[in-house]
Amino acid sequence: MASPVTVSDHAFTRLRRFNFGMGVLHGAQALLILVLATDFALPVTATFLEGPPGTPPSEPSVLFDVSLAWGVTAFLLLSAVFHFIVAGPAARRYRDQLTRGQNQFRWIEYAISSSVMIVLIAMLPGISDVVALLALFAVNAGMIFMGSVQERYEAPGGSLWPFWMGVLLGVVPWLSIGLYLVSPGSDAQPPGFVYAIFISLFVFFNAFAITQFLQYKQVGRWKDYLVGERTYILLSLVAKTALAWQVFAGTLVP
Repeated sequence: MASPVTVSDHAFTRLRRFNFGMGVLHGAQALLILVLATDFALPVTATFLEGPPGTPPSEPSVLFDVSLAWGVTAFLLLSAVFHFIVAGPAARRYRDQLTRGQNQFRWIEYAISSSVMIVLIAMLPGISDVVALLALFAVNAGMIFMGSVQERYEAPGGSLWPFWMGVLLGVVPWLSIGLYLVSPGSDAQPPGFVYAIFISLFVFFNAFAITQFLQYKQVGRWKDYLVGERTYILLSLVAKTALAWQVFAGTLVP
């Protein structure tokens, strides 16, 4: 169980305002993307067996298309909604969780929004199979769940086993996407902005893990749980902004 955290009235008021401001920034970007972007979309496909096992599969069938503008809008709006929730109607519960060294609202939002981000990143170099995309979504959500378990059941300075389980899960999507970027045995060459997205978002995703590691190792200013909370909030804004506008510049410019 996490250790008690002192959350003064002044500190919490500032944190509520901070969350409200972040909600506005996320929401404004979501609206801008919708207004400015084209209707560029990528297909989600499936390949079905047309005979007994071992029969060559069919050509991939397009199940539906995913609008990148709506995908980007989805993860930005999710963040905006959760920031407004903790700054408004759920403020009391948010503060109660903070005093216990937790923020379950964060992990719920990340489990959805960062998994949407992973799916979009995976689609850019050509991963389109519906089962592969569902698996990447689920594995990433499982990684986030391990962060929640770490925070809920382990005190700073204690065991880091949920954290390391999350790290192992978190490697899978990046290895999968990296394989498509390298494209072994193929002459495929994804555009430069796809590599930029992969590298920048890989760095940002790992920055979240480093933040939790510093919290639980009680390193420097991260001994204060609220420092970590504010770091998570800023990282979330920067990571989502980076992905949103790199996708926009690469595929959604009118």
